[in-house]
Amino acid sequence: MKIEELADDFADKAQVSTPEDGAQQPGGPDLLTQAMNAFAASSPTSSSKDGTTPDLPPAMAALRDKSGEEILADLNKTPLFMTSLEENDELEAFKALAYEGTPLEVASGFKERGNECFKEKNWKDAKEFYGKGIQVLLAEVRKRQKGEQGDADAEEIKKEVAVLEACSVNRAACHLELKNYRSCIMDCSSALKINGKNIKAYYRSAKALLALDKIAEADDACARGLALDPENKALLAVAKDIIARNEKVAARKRKEAEMAVRKRQEEMTLRAALKARNIKVRKTAQPPEMEDAKIELVPDPIDPASTLSFPTVLLYPLTLESDFIKGFNEMQTVGEHLAYILPVPWDRKGEYTPAGVECYMETITGGLIKVGRKVTLLKVLSESNVEVVDEVVKIFMVPKASAEAWVQEFKRKKAAEKSG
Repeated sequence: MKIEELADDFADKAQVSTPEDGAQQPGGPDLLTQAMNAFAASSPTSSSKDGTTPDLPPAMAALRDKSGEEILADLNKTPLFMTSLEENDELEAFKALAYEGTPLEVASGFKERGNECFKEKNWKDAKEFYGKGIQVLLAEVRKRQKGEQGDADAEEIKKEVAVLEACSVNRAACHLELKNYRSCIMDCSSALKINGKNIKAYYRSAKALLALDKIAEADDACARGLALDPENKALLAVAKDIIARNEKVAARKRKEAEMAVRKRQEEMTLRAALKARNIKVRKTAQPPEMEDAKIELVPDPIDPASTLSFPTVLLYPLTLESDFIKGFNEMQTVGEHLAYILPVPWDRKGEYTPAGVECYMETITGGLIKVGRKVTLLKVLSESNVEVVDEVVKIFMVPKASAEAWVQEFKRKKAAEKSG
């Protein structure tokens, strides 16, 4: 077979655009549109010479001169050509073809299957059957709205609406059992739009709203139902539940309000106590996790006569160890705590004893002060140039033999930090 050489201007003469990244190139319609138009042009019509060849099918004729995207969009609405399973009327109608009978008969069949499952307490399957019945009838409604069904029989429509109402309120019952409370409320709302006197819809929506602690809305739904049927036992029972729940919620809200007031009082009293003692505090952007440890007044956080208690960390910088004191009272001394903390189990050399260590605290300017073992914490915090950062007091513990060298190294590092 001989391979013919193509002319240089072949591409220009062909006038075929090449799609790139899904976009149509200028110079002509896309390939799908060309194919449809070519098929339409090559197919004889009823006006052909022999007069016997039929016109194009209406669906094919409707696609003539449409873009590729428009053609695909139209095809995707046809169940046979669907590439995505998004909800649409055509798909639901196509599903309904699997069952014999009119849409009313099919929907009624789904409703009965749902009722059977509901009696067996198979809420999930019952919900699905009721949902299928709803979809079939909604598809019919949409078709009528589009004018695709012609004149509909009034009695038939009335029966369809009744089945739609029943399926909606029954599916709401399934959602209620499955604790899908918001879905239950939506289905009840749909049923009430059809029939504003549906007692079951009021009852189930009231139950669902109560489960969500929407007390006012539940009370409104219950009241509307009782206005229609004052002796309805189910609604009267819900009304009692609403009253009981409302009392619990009100009590909880009162308690929360009281706690909020108490917390504000505690904060105000604490700030006043710190200010009166001239104790400086500061919080950083990322404070450490302290759980329930905090600066507080004891024994009564709202009594100004109470004493302050501070979370305190004892740091052993030469061994990278530490101890934590949850409540170091302002009237206590360092020596009182060292008496039960030292010696420590990891101190094999026996350097850390109550009388064998020096205690230091860092000042605001980055220096150090020596803390005597018999000085109260209040005196140190109120009279020295130190501050409590993130509600934690920090005390460095160093053996006396190593104290001077450690102090010099500490100052050297601080000086390097400032110069850097």
